[in-house]
Amino acid sequence: MKAARLYGAGDLRVGTEPAPEPGPGEQLVRVSAVGICGSDLHWFSEGAIGATGLSKPLVLGHEMAGVLLSGPHAGAPVAIDPAVPCERCERCREGNRHLCPEVVFAGHGATDGGLREQMAWPDAQLVAVPEALTPAATAMLEPLGVALHALDLGYRHFAETVAIVGCGPIGLLLVALARAAGSSRVVAVEPLAHRREAAEHFGADEVLSPQEAMGRVEEVDVVYEVAGNDAALAEAVHLVRPAGRLVVVGIPDDDTSTLPASQARRKGLSVYVSRRMNEAYPRAITVARRGVLALDEFVSHTFPIDRAEEAFAVAVRREGLKVVVTM
Repeated sequence: MKAARLYGAGDLRVGTEPAPEPGPGEQLVRVSAVGICGSDLHWFSEGAIGATGLSKPLVLGHEMAGVLLSGPHAGAPVAIDPAVPCERCERCREGNRHLCPEVVFAGHGATDGGLREQMAWPDAQLVAVPEALTPAATAMLEPLGVALHALDLGYRHFAETVAIVGCGPIGLLLVALARAAGSSRVVAVEPLAHRREAAEHFGADEVLSPQEAMGRVEEVDVVYEVAGNDAALAEAVHLVRPAGRLVVVGIPDDDTSTLPASQARRKGLSVYVSRRMNEAYPRAITVARRGVLALDEFVSHTFPIDRAEEAFAVAVRREGLKVVVTM
């Protein structure tokens, strides 16, 4: 089978290797589509994410769609949940499986992800999806789950005002979700013109450049920072009202984030930091099945696995929206 492995920063190689053998409690899956996430770009550009670096050549990719090749439901389409919690620790027992300290995560550390034609994965993490969902839309269920989890952290009441700072794929999903959740006003802040246009398409009432955002006082109820840099955090703190809420979703390049402390303190902000998602697949599938969001519209580029390096180059340059690699 073909697989795309990262050997070092910027060194992604597509090669042929044996198909995996399912272990106890696992099934063999034919991978059909994999979305490239911002965290994948950290791995690709830096050979690491946060304090975790490459320990061996790694297959990236955790936004995954596939088809079962084994078991009683062979042939059925599935979303592949990338997170495998231990189910034994206190965090798992209290219902916060996304915070499990022993979690195994596809495309992270020493665990290969989805940029390969086949993978063996625990049966419990293979989620049946409607036949009508395309592979690309199925791959989008994972980032949709991340956006749903982030929305939950900050959203409290119907008809609140919301701002999203950073309109990559997760930010755009938050724009669309905030609109669907009944926000009275959705403000999007984004430096790239084509993503500002996308934010308007997905439901933003007002779309601003960072310079425009810093030049006015919006004082919205909740701000989601999804860009992963200090400038975006400063914009978020500027936009949120006193006693408002700031949800930090973006991942910084150097594993350090700085915000204007005096302004945040004067406003008495509540700050939440979002990590991945928690049990969000059923909700994400319902959102997609009911047509609340048209997930295929968030995909701007599709590449075959043989062109995986080109796919990453497009994603690094932020040329479009979501970039998907197909098998």
